[in-house]
Amino acid sequence: MKFVAEYRNPDRVRELAVEIARQATRRWVIMEICGGQTHAIMRHGLDQLLPENIELVHGPGCPVCVTPIELVDKAIRIASTQNVIFTSYGDMLRVPGSKEDLFSVRASGGDVRVVYSPLDAIAIARQNPAKEVVFFAIGFETTAPANAMALLQAWELGLNNFSMLVSQVRVPPAIHSILSHPENRVQGFLAAGHVCTVMGYWEYHPLAQKFKVPIVVTGFEPVDILNGILHCVSMLEKGQYQVANAYARTVSERGNVAAQEVIRRVFQESDRNWRGIGVIKNSGWSIKPEFAAYNAEARFEVGDIQSHDSEICIAGEILLGNKKPHQCAAFGVLCTPQNPLGATMVSSEGACAAYYQYRARTTGDPHG
Repeated sequence: MKFVAEYRNPDRVRELAVEIARQATRRWVIMEICGGQTHAIMRHGLDQLLPENIELVHGPGCPVCVTPIELVDKAIRIASTQNVIFTSYGDMLRVPGSKEDLFSVRASGGDVRVVYSPLDAIAIARQNPAKEVVFFAIGFETTAPANAMALLQAWELGLNNFSMLVSQVRVPPAIHSILSHPENRVQGFLAAGHVCTVMGYWEYHPLAQKFKVPIVVTGFEPVDILNGILHCVSMLEKGQYQVANAYARTVSERGNVAAQEVIRRVFQESDRNWRGIGVIKNSGWSIKPEFAAYNAEARFEVGDIQSHDSEICIAGEILLGNKKPHQCAAFGVLCTPQNPLGATMVSSEGACAAYYQYRARTTGDPHG
């Protein structure tokens, strides 16, 4: 707890907030990519400590939120299939598909199990050789090494009853897409420290230079986040467009090279559809052809699914940083954690869930 307390020190938090206010002479819009950072900001009220000319917007760094609805529908189809044990992290069970969710499938008798690691799914497959076991492999770069290792273990064990439904996404192409959007408002980024622990931050240098935005690798505690914002504001005020590492206790520029090699062994870059945003080129990973036997989309007949999302949910605008959750007419009324219209409300990292839990449900105004 000593080290946690150090990064939650209220005196240091106040000092950083004062320094941000002192340096910020103009209005700046900064996006934190990671949903974990969004929740930390809301939970600790960090946005309320900032001057009014510093606006934080919340990016698409919630893997549950950006999993496309057609993949959720495929998961539901597979989980409803006889002789299948479908395994997933708990957040995914309440993510709405076109008509229902995985929790509904389980309530109707489907064998849908919550796991805490892809290795749990491997164990279930070994214990149930007469069943098809499918793992819903979602996540950003942080989950990719473990998912790749699990697939390699299944391959080495010769498990013929195991497969993965994959929704692995990558942060740098998402940043590129946001900055290329004609309505983009973002002028600086806080990059997710856990993603950069795996991948490093070497991929961010070309983005900072091309779009003239500072990018700061940032942690998850209050001191980390405010320190990241201070670095970002300082560069914005000076007209500097670089990548800074404000999470050096964990992150190096090259990242975890061994983990990256495991990812490359199993996955290949591919275009990926992001829920509410659309297809982003080379923004995901898919299973390489040599491991196609472990690809659940190839193993099960799910190619004919026609999906449709909620017409009133504005999750896409929220994920792009163009809108805040409280600006949605359904927020807190038609859309709640108990009855979510979109994944940003159901996920433990979703921006809508953060606003619902930590902010007034009528205005959501951080300064109100």
